[in-house]
Amino acid sequence: MPALIEEGRAKVNLSLRVVGRRADGYHDLESVVAFADCADRLTLEPGGELKLATTGPLAAACGETSDNLVFKAAKLLADAVPNLKLGAFALDKVLPVAAGIGGGSADAAAALRLLARLNNLPLDDPRLQKVALATGADVPVCLLSRACDMTGVGEQLLPLALPSMPCVMVNPRVPVATKDVFKALGLRNGELLVGATSVLGAPAWPEEGATIADWVDVLETVANDLEAPAMRIEPVIGDVLSALRDSTGVKLARMSGSGATCFAIYGAPADAHAAAEKIRRDHPGWWVHAGTLS
Repeated sequence: MPALIEEGRAKVNLSLRVVGRRADGYHDLESVVAFADCADRLTLEPGGELKLATTGPLAAACGETSDNLVFKAAKLLADAVPNLKLGAFALDKVLPVAAGIGGGSADAAAALRLLARLNNLPLDDPRLQKVALATGADVPVCLLSRACDMTGVGEQLLPLALPSMPCVMVNPRVPVATKDVFKALGLRNGELLVGATSVLGAPAWPEEGATIADWVDVLETVANDLEAPAMRIEPVIGDVLSALRDSTGVKLARMSGSGATCFAIYGAPADAHAAAEKIRRDHPGWWVHAGTLS
């Protein structure tokens, strides 16, 4: 059987509200999630034992194979599905790690899609959904790999119709651990940040056919609640945001996820590419991508 290939597209949190911290320690969130046109590439050679090899410019940042989310997701699915066919994975790693864009989660989701194809499992198979959430909070939305309003701890997904948005994504090549950012947020178990009034007053997301301007107008009314605690941990995030907000044609700029990657939305692709070129010149050590979100 020929090798199977999937892309693990970068996930971008256009908004991220922390509703509160549950009694079990997990955080309830609401986030509008989009996906970018930059991605890791995962290949599966069917047959034999489960293996994982990493290549690409950021392969060294992947750490031990046993800790990789591709490996974790595959092992969990093998435990859940009797006689699951496995094989050798090869990951071409181009997305920065611990960066707030779900690189590891996107890779794990790509692995689950590949195994689903190999084993004729539908993506809505309850076992696949359960394994996705057990692998990580961002894996269910990355499994779907389309724009969604994500709520709960990542398990509730409402598909959204986003226009294609010209964007620039920037990471200062500083890893930020999600657990450290939530710790800096400082919520106690059972503590709420968002009350019933806030929930009732939450914005309605634009319908299909809405423009970039329509989306920016609504997104400006919500924020990323993790931006401030992440900046306390890594102040360079503020420098990234300043570089994006000072660029020509920018409509909205903020941090994605728990950082340190930040993004900006533009009204035209030319503005996005010009901004990316200037940021690359001014900050040659940063990871910069110009493209689209959808």
